[in-house]
Amino acid sequence: MYLTLYEVPEDSILETEQLGTKDKFWYCQDELNYLYKKARPNTGEAWAEKIASELCELLKLPHAHYELAIWKGNLGTISPSFVPENKTLILGNKILVKIDESYPEFNNYKVSEHTLDIVVEAIAYNSINLPLNWKPPEGIETAIETFVGYLLLDAWIGNTDRHHENWGFIMNDSVSLAPTFDHASSLGRELLDSEKQKKINNQVVKNYAAKSRSAMYDKIGDKKAMLTLDLFEKAAQEYPKAGLIWLQNLANISEEDTLSLFERIPKNCISEISIEFAQ
Repeated sequence: MYLTLYEVPEDSILETEQLGTKDKFWYCQDELNYLYKKARPNTGEAWAEKIASELCELLKLPHAHYELAIWKGNLGTISPSFVPENKTLILGNKILVKIDESYPEFNNYKVSEHTLDIVVEAIAYNSINLPLNWKPPEGIETAIETFVGYLLLDAWIGNTDRHHENWGFIMNDSVSLAPTFDHASSLGRELLDSEKQKKINNQVVKNYAAKSRSAMYDKIGDKKAMLTLDLFEKAAQEYPKAGLIWLQNLANISEEDTLSLFERIPKNCISEISIEFAQ
């Protein structure tokens, strides 16, 4: 059975969302606030976002929930707000500038100051609670151990967009790690079908996946961000128990589990080549 393609009322805009590069806005339905995010044509952003959120579920990660949606004929996604009333989402750039006042909080890309070390410092050494309303897998006890799971997700799906506005804390009287969110830059969705077919024919899909780079760096001044695989490996060396738990969760997921997700995407939203490539 195909997933539901939700219709967003044309006159439903409450306020536009300035964060990020895509057209998006907030609207209210059934007393819940939803973020509609327009997918750019022929990019695969919508299906990648939806599939990634379902893969989070299989991994047992706390995550933003996404559904495929249409607004004024434009394909996109909708996501209910994961920030409870009277609480605030504080993004990574605002967090890191508190640690280092010279941190370039207004630059989103090629920020070599966005290192694993400073992110670990922000999460591990500041009494950050586990994400709200989430039951962790047995053995995952801290926010930083949870974040190690986010990095495994990035390595698995080739998420190249874990920049400093794509993680954060939820704050009020206490501070909790936000669920993982914004995974549209993943699963090879940016490649044209002709490019995907060529990589499949040449049997280099694994090579492509292994070259996926994060938006986090090893050291300040590095020219290139870390490979997502190397980033997870480094984090898992620091937190080996968490690394093993998340790897076991990944090992428990079968190809049949993931294929069944792709097969539920409406055929007008994803190509067969994209399914074969992303699998």
